[in-house]
Amino acid sequence: MEIVILAVVIAVVVLGALGGLIVGSRRKKQLPPPPPAAPDITAPPAEPHVGDEAETPREEPRRTIEEVDLPDGSAPVTVEEPPAEAPEIEIPEPTAGRLVRLRARLSRSQNALGQGLLTLLSREHLDEDTWEEIEDTLLTADVGVQPTQELVERLRERVKVLGTRTPDELRTLLREELLTLVGRDMDRVVKTEPEDRKPGIVMVVGVNGTGKTTTTGKLARVLVADGQSVVLGAADTFRAAAADQLQTWGERVGAHTVRGPEAGDPASVAFDAVKEGKEMGANVVLIDTAGRLHTKTGLMDELGKVKRVVEKHAPVDEVLLVLDATTGQNGLVQARVFAEVVDITGIVLTKLDGTAKGGIVVAVQRELGVPVKLVGLGEGADDLAPFEPEAFVDALIGE
Repeated sequence: MEIVILAVVIAVVVLGALGGLIVGSRRKKQLPPPPPAAPDITAPPAEPHVGDEAETPREEPRRTIEEVDLPDGSAPVTVEEPPAEAPEIEIPEPTAGRLVRLRARLSRSQNALGQGLLTLLSREHLDEDTWEEIEDTLLTADVGVQPTQELVERLRERVKVLGTRTPDELRTLLREELLTLVGRDMDRVVKTEPEDRKPGIVMVVGVNGTGKTTTTGKLARVLVADGQSVVLGAADTFRAAAADQLQTWGERVGAHTVRGPEAGDPASVAFDAVKEGKEMGANVVLIDTAGRLHTKTGLMDELGKVKRVVEKHAPVDEVLLVLDATTGQNGLVQARVFAEVVDITGIVLTKLDGTAKGGIVVAVQRELGVPVKLVGLGEGADDLAPFEPEAFVDALIGE
């Protein structure tokens, strides 16, 4: 009996052990793999907020309210603003100095006409073919048909009387005849100082592209160099940036510029310019006008209106017509159109350098009956000077 009980106990123990092994193996198969270890993540630095210090505050001595000096309120606290930079005022070159330089430049660029005439006149036999060549040379230089015929006739007579001709005699002869043609006795002074009042009033007219606004600015430099105070009137309100361009010229020499809105009334601007010139006690008011020749009727009416409105203050002393010397005979067409509306009193020839067409001086004077008063010989700020017949002729034939 005892043996049977012992066998049963052993059997129970064995079965229990086997059952535990089976359950343990099943649990090992069903258990999920352990989760991977989470990586160490370093938190980014926090963004600073309004009021946060950029760094850890350091211990500093602090003062109490009693120790701080407060303003007593007797004087207001003012904040000084940096002064605005004024444009640098240029000192224009004196008229006398620029004439010497311009005479040399004109001599280098213009003597093709004079040298050509001297070469032809120096031939031993001056037959009809030679005189025709002389005429062609003058016509090519834009002297004009009538002045050319007059000059050739006088040359033929004097050469016939002279007989033998040395180079010096020919040069003297040609110089005298060209001076007669150009006109040495014409009044070429730009009238800017009327005796009975101030300021003198000068209108500058001409088509766009001739250098009209630039000439107005350069003329202001000439007048300032001669010690006169100038007010500029930007009455060319139809061309974009014309007023800005004129104002820049004025600021360079300290001249005040009166301007109006773009596409505004030119006559109103001209009127205000003369008014301010009188109030400021200026010597001269220069009025730059519009120049859109392709709308001829409208432009001419506008110019006439500008002149009439300005003369409510005082008579206009000068009306200067700006012509491009390189346009030659086409410039005469422009001159005729302007002369029909406003009384031209003087001519400004621009771009006279670098061209052999210096005869336009003779042609335009003969056409309008008014003198060339100013010439421009380059793009520089001081390349505008009074016209001198002697210097011009000497440049043509070479000194």
